[in-house]
Amino acid sequence: MSEQPAQDKPDHHGPGEPETATGRQEQPGEEQAKDTEQENDTPQDPWTARRELINHVPAALGGSLVGGNQTGVSGGSVLGDVVLGTKIEQTFRLGVSSHASGDIPAAEIEERAKVFAGYEELVHPLLERLRDERVLVLSGAPFTGRHSAALMLLHALEAVPVRALDPKTKPTALKEEVVGASLGYLVTDLVTSRDEPLREIDLWSVRDELRKRNAYLVITVDLYAVLHGVRVVEWQPPSPEAVLRSHLHALVDDPPRERYLLALPAACDFLAQGDHQLREAAVFAEALASHADGETGQEKLDDVGRALLRNQVQEWFSEERTLLRDKAFLLSLAAFDEAAYALTAELSDDLFALFQRTQDAGSSPRVGIFGTSITQRLTLARATEYLKEEHTEWGPVTQRMVRFREPRTAGEILREVWTGHPSARPALIRWLERLAEDGRPLVRTRAAMTAAVLAIADLPSAMALLIERWAASRRYRTCLVAANALAMAHTVGAPNIPGILRAWCGEPPESRLRWTAIRVYGLMGANMPREALEALADAARGEDDEARVMHIAESVALLLTDQSPAVRTEVLCDLVQLLKETPPVSQLAMHAFVLACLHTDDRLLLRWYAEAAAQQGTEDARHLAHLWRTVLSDMRFTNGAQRALGGWVRAAEDDLRCERELAVLLPALATTAEDRKRLGYMLRTLRDKHDEQPAVAKRLLDTLTDPTSTGRHSVR
Repeated sequence: MSEQPAQDKPDHHGPGEPETATGRQEQPGEEQAKDTEQENDTPQDPWTARRELINHVPAALGGSLVGGNQTGVSGGSVLGDVVLGTKIEQTFRLGVSSHASGDIPAAEIEERAKVFAGYEELVHPLLERLRDERVLVLSGAPFTGRHSAALMLLHALEAVPVRALDPKTKPTALKEEVVGASLGYLVTDLVTSRDEPLREIDLWSVRDELRKRNAYLVITVDLYAVLHGVRVVEWQPPSPEAVLRSHLHALVDDPPRERYLLALPAACDFLAQGDHQLREAAVFAEALASHADGETGQEKLDDVGRALLRNQVQEWFSEERTLLRDKAFLLSLAAFDEAAYALTAELSDDLFALFQRTQDAGSSPRVGIFGTSITQRLTLARATEYLKEEHTEWGPVTQRMVRFREPRTAGEILREVWTGHPSARPALIRWLERLAEDGRPLVRTRAAMTAAVLAIADLPSAMALLIERWAASRRYRTCLVAANALAMAHTVGAPNIPGILRAWCGEPPESRLRWTAIRVYGLMGANMPREALEALADAARGEDDEARVMHIAESVALLLTDQSPAVRTEVLCDLVQLLKETPPVSQLAMHAFVLACLHTDDRLLLRWYAEAAAQQGTEDARHLAHLWRTVLSDMRFTNGAQRALGGWVRAAEDDLRCERELAVLLPALATTAEDRKRLGYMLRTLRDKHDEQPAVAKRLLDTLTDPTSTGRHSVR
């Protein structure tokens, strides 16, 4: 079934909390307004809710399961081989050797020269400049080989031994540091600030001292160093493939074996991703060499990429050099991967303020308004931005979107923070609670998606601290967030969800836990249609509240309109069997069937019957016709059934295919004189928007005059 994109229309403004994440106190009257809103809270139309879920889940963490043409949450495991689990045992050391201040061992430089031989031509153009000027400032992004390039420049000029200087050396004190017998000096990622920038005059001073000693200095800086008048060299790094080949050659030194190793599926997959840091390429070369020596099996080789991702995430959240605000942005991006940058940044600042409260409970959160760099943030997160047209309340708009380059990053970040940094939980829980109460459907959907991922990593905690609390909320909208979370959690592999739903369905009829479980069955029942339908039928037995009966019927109707033909056929067959049961259950089957006919924008059930009737020997056509005749002859459901048929007839006025399909269906429903009388009256009294009988209705009347006329209807 194809459904139209849901418009991202806010239900209300603000997160609806006593105090905003940035410390804004609730204004007078706001609490009363929220109480009024809660009193007026009603369940959202389930088809709209399903469209929002489909449209707002990213492909990386579930969009492939609920997106596209699918109408239910179904499919295989989106997270693949579990970057969220604990399967990966090996670890790899990333980065370069660190020397606060002291001579770099000659053996390390020679080892670096061996692997650098594959792309040493990259530094040749810089040699003359370093020889003439004595000082070279090499600028580039982190982990692009600047440190190795600087060492190779000094090595090529035979400026050894090389002394590493403390990166925290003040720029004005560089002259005092180039002393002793060393001929080469290296400062890796010199620390600068607005108060202590690196100035051209600082380089003039140290240059004179270097000439006296016939020595050289290379300084590496990142892209955001504070420089005044300094001419820098922009470092152009080699490709990850070049680094992989060069390191592999240095380790294996056997060209035929190297070609064989590079042709392995694991190596091809690694290179195909195309976004690896150079240090990761070097690590993968070590793994390939270990595999060649028989020390690393195929399974561990396949796991290297996931281990590298895990190390990167642990590095982000374990090191002090990643600012707290940047950590909040990484978490926000994990929740809002493939969403608009402005939204991700807005909500990351809310999380940052909550982290500040946890870190220093006695202070007020301070969130800078300006000063953050989009480029810097995306570089740190290894993310990319792109433009995409989004459907909104105001029509299609083009927005700047962001996503991780490695699709598994979002899940790994959430797992790492939730299970590895328990002190972050209070702020993260508070943040997710606010997202679940937000007026924007996308935000609420991402709150549910995040909780689903956390449930995979730690189901008991995610249930107790988030999902069960949402499911018990007095607000239906919050219950729906819990339902979406459970549906997605089950789909991507969280354990024990069916058991939770069965337990909740056993709660008292007025329980919100029971309401939530019933909605989940409609969303995820495609994974277990028979079990879902049995649970919904059990819930209907003895239920006499009209609103609760409607809710159960809606979930059954969602099952009947699933994208999978096999699921639809199974549910249809079971619905026909339910007609034989006692009135509460048989009425549930009829009610659900009418709702399914009324709420499918693409006339799924009409098309389904026409296609089934064209295939000889299928039971679907017989079951559909039987359900139609049953609801048309039942006084409680005949009006809804005729309303659905009337809508299809009006649509057929401008749709030849729809008219042909009705010409197949109507004769199958007119098997008795009473049937023909009922349908004929509907067609004769049907009116279009001009209050006239549609011409197509007159033509379709011909199909009722003779039960044998099926297939001989003449379309205009």
